[in-house]
Amino acid sequence: MIEIKTPEEIEKMAECGRITRRALDEVGAAVRPGVRTSDLDALAENIIRSEGAEPAFKGYFGFPATICASVNCEVVHGIPGPGKVLKEGDILSVDVGVRKFGFHGDAARTFPVGKISETARRLCDVTRASLEAGIAQAVAGNRVEDISRAVQTAAESAGFSVVREWVGHGVGRNLHEDPQVPNFVTGKKGPVLAAGMTLAIEPMLNVGTHKTEILADKWTVVTADRQLSAHFENTIAVTANGPRVLT
Repeated sequence: MIEIKTPEEIEKMAECGRITRRALDEVGAAVRPGVRTSDLDALAENIIRSEGAEPAFKGYFGFPATICASVNCEVVHGIPGPGKVLKEGDILSVDVGVRKFGFHGDAARTFPVGKISETARRLCDVTRASLEAGIAQAVAGNRVEDISRAVQTAAESAGFSVVREWVGHGVGRNLHEDPQVPNFVTGKKGPVLAAGMTLAIEPMLNVGTHKTEILADKWTVVTADRQLSAHFENTIAVTANGPRVLT
C-alpha cells in the first residue's frame, strides 16, 4: 500500500534528508587514496548521531554498518571494513540511510578516488544525469514507468546498461515502502504519481552487462562481468509544484 505523506510529515523527511546529505557530503570530502572504508563508515555514523538521528542501515536485516561502501564492480550493499582500502583510480559508491522523527532519508553518490579513467568519469556523469532525468518525471499525474523510461533512456543512449535486479522504492516511516521504482521499462505502467508520495529514485548503471551476482558475504552485489558500476540516489517528494528533492 502506498502511503501519502502530509506536508508536516514531508518536512520531517526533509530534515532526515538534510542529515543524509550532510553525511554524504562529509564522507565524500574524506574520500582519497589510502582511506579505509571503515573510517568513512565511522565518520558517517558520528555525523548522523550528532544530529540526534540514527543510522537506518545499521542492523537492518543484519547489515553490519552505517554506510554501504561499494567499490568499482560492486553495485550496491558493499560492506565497509579496515581491509577495504581505497586506491587511486577507484570509484566508490556510498549509500546512506538516516532515521529521525519516525521517518527516513536515503541517498547515494559515487565518488572518484583520485584521478579516474575517462570511462569511469563518463559512467558517473551519466548515472547522475539519469537520476536527474528520472526525478524530472516524478510529477503528479505521471506514472512510475515515466521515471523508469527516463532513467533507462538516459543510460542506454550513452552506452551503459541498467541494473534490473535492484530498484528504487517508496520511503517514509519504513526504509522500503511501496511502490517499487524500476530503472528500466518493465511493461507495467505502475501506479499514478500523486502529491504526497515519497520515493527513493536510484539508478545503478554498469559499463558492461546489466547482470549482477551476490558475493559469499550475502550482501555485496557485483556486476557479473566485474566491470565498473555507479550508483546515485535521492529521496524525493511528489508535490503539486513538481518533484522536491529531500536529500
